[in-house]
Amino acid sequence: MRATLLGVPYDAGSSFQRGAAGGPAAVRAALQSGSTNTWNEDVADVAPLLGDAGDVDFARVVNPLYAIEAAAAALDPAVRPIFLGGDHSITWPLLRAVRRRVPRLTILHLDAHPDLYDRFDGEPNSHACPFARIMEEGLCDRLVQLGIRTLNAHQAEQARRFGVAMVTMRQGLAAMQATVAALEGPLYLSFDLDVLDPSCAPGINHPEPGGLTTREAMTLLQAVPRRLLVAADVVELNPGNDLRDLTARVAAKLVKELVGRME
Repeated sequence: MRATLLGVPYDAGSSFQRGAAGGPAAVRAALQSGSTNTWNEDVADVAPLLGDAGDVDFARVVNPLYAIEAAAAALDPAVRPIFLGGDHSITWPLLRAVRRRVPRLTILHLDAHPDLYDRFDGEPNSHACPFARIMEEGLCDRLVQLGIRTLNAHQAEQARRFGVAMVTMRQGLAAMQATVAALEGPLYLSFDLDVLDPSCAPGINHPEPGGLTTREAMTLLQAVPRRLLVAADVVELNPGNDLRDLTARVAAKLVKELVGRME
């Protein structure tokens, strides 16, 4: 099944620093860079398998979150979307659109942060809150979080409240791999680039030491059984903080592997 990109250049949900709105353009530039190619590690050329639906148009939009939902809902139901963020607040409206087409859905969420705050700095639509909104609305049947390493008392209570399956970074890669191997579809994958150690992904707003290496993240993605993925997002790239486009190149590499999981 053909995959397609949809850029979501939105960062008004960011709590610390803006800049993630530049993420979609940076990932596309990395995908098209002449210094690499369009093949993934399955030895498949993703270029003929990957369409591009452009970016969400926020011009003259009153409510950007509704605009994100509407753009995702307008995609051809025959394609499997890969959404390029943007900050993590976009995942809530994206899931609203995806859930209407997928009555049974598991979310696999890779992140340094659980993003389960009820409100962050008084804001319910912060990028620190999307999974609280998603679980409140019943937009998935199961939420599985990997790589978490900033858990606090409030978010731990939220995780218990919502029945979240969480494997922290401290529990180790083997535990994460076992969790991925046991997943059943349909599956939505949300990949926050700050799940990676800052040494692997400098171009983010909230660097959190002690994260996954790029190779470890790739291993987890490649462990996802083929065709379980119905949609995915890659979020929180801030090109203004990047070094030689390294984080954009990591994001592009992840996109190519996601396409392989969707075939």
